[in-house]
Amino acid sequence: MDAIGRFVADAVLGIDTLWGGDVMCASGTGRFIADSWFSDEPLPAAYTGPAAARLRESGGVAGKKIDQAAVEEYLREVDLPQAIAGVRDEARKLGGLRGEYLLGMATSLEIMWDLAMEVLGKGAPVPYARCVEASTGRPPGASHPEAKRARVAELLARAGYATAGAGGLRAAVDAWRRDRWVPMASVRALGAAFIAHYDRLSQVNLLPHLPPELASVPRANIEFLPIKDAWFSGSMNYLGRARMADGRPKYEATYEINASLQMSVPEFEQLVSHEVVPGHVTTFAYLQDLYVRGKVNFEATVLTMNTRSATLFEGIANNAILIAHGVTEIEQLPDEDLQIGVLLAMLQDDAKNQSSYLTWGEGAPREKVAATLRNDFLVTEERANKLSGAWGQHPLLGRMYLPAYRAGTERVAEWRRIHPANRILPALYGCSGLADIVTIKEILKPE
Repeated sequence: MDAIGRFVADAVLGIDTLWGGDVMCASGTGRFIADSWFSDEPLPAAYTGPAAARLRESGGVAGKKIDQAAVEEYLREVDLPQAIAGVRDEARKLGGLRGEYLLGMATSLEIMWDLAMEVLGKGAPVPYARCVEASTGRPPGASHPEAKRARVAELLARAGYATAGAGGLRAAVDAWRRDRWVPMASVRALGAAFIAHYDRLSQVNLLPHLPPELASVPRANIEFLPIKDAWFSGSMNYLGRARMADGRPKYEATYEINASLQMSVPEFEQLVSHEVVPGHVTTFAYLQDLYVRGKVNFEATVLTMNTRSATLFEGIANNAILIAHGVTEIEQLPDEDLQIGVLLAMLQDDAKNQSSYLTWGEGAPREKVAATLRNDFLVTEERANKLSGAWGQHPLLGRMYLPAYRAGTERVAEWRRIHPANRILPALYGCSGLADIVTIKEILKPE
């Protein structure tokens, strides 16, 4: 591993450990900031040092009760500001697309460090706008659900669900969902059916636009696992550490889905395209293959939440169902029930941004935020409570990650309308170099 790789490894896994994450844990209940480690490189001292295990076990600065002694011991052992500064310094030397990508990563890691110091009472409060700009590349702003709500109302009326009665549109959506609940006892079978369907669609509408070397990469080597009482709705855990006899990766992942989640079958279909194929699992598998073939560098193997690359990945995942069908607009999808499900999924991601904006931009109380998400964005009660609580009020996720979904979705959708598939799709999936939501614009400049 070269100097930049060592700085990246220490900075990413150091920040992850400080916040209580464990990238080597197979479950989303143990993972946090670092999404992957599939390079076969030795783990850095930031992960393996004597103080690291104790800090992870305590939950880090995100724990219910912070173990101050464990934090102090870890920070004496691992110089995180130096590691982040190393990423920034090496990035400036590199220049070009890679240098700009690494500068964006360093900026996000600095914010995560500053937020940790804020939580510990060792630093000033971090401005909300600075957090959002670090992770999305643009200032914060409110979501505007009106157009999506109007289209949902129109489609529901055509499906026989009146929106003018008691409870209005929200009641009509609730009734539509109840008639289409996903049976969690059958989630593996249903997931397998949709994975196969979207893998076939990807062969038709994605693969022809990508380099032929990617055709043999498994796009959806994943297992669905229901999990009880998780604080998240679902967790895609890209592992990527299993190897075949000849040393090639197996590109394996798991998806843990909250057993209490209330979701319709069309929304679940969108979830499969988002999390699996051609969404997150496909994206990570392609990046792993590009790394194995020397087309991208080490930083592609330690993909990280709350960064501009994560915003791009969420944008790809939310547009994945359109990519799979070879269309650019929701109304072009072949089934109106599916259109409703996708619109509700997009409204949920607008709700994530709104939760962040109301909580941290306007200081709104949780009860008001939850009611707004439920009424204006048509999310379930379970989602409204999670997004206004465990997610929205989290000092890191609430300020940096929740805005990433809407920001990424809107920009990827815009680029897909502007650029032909044989130009935008290779750029999105890393074939033109590892990019983020800001640096990809360099790849897409007119030649």
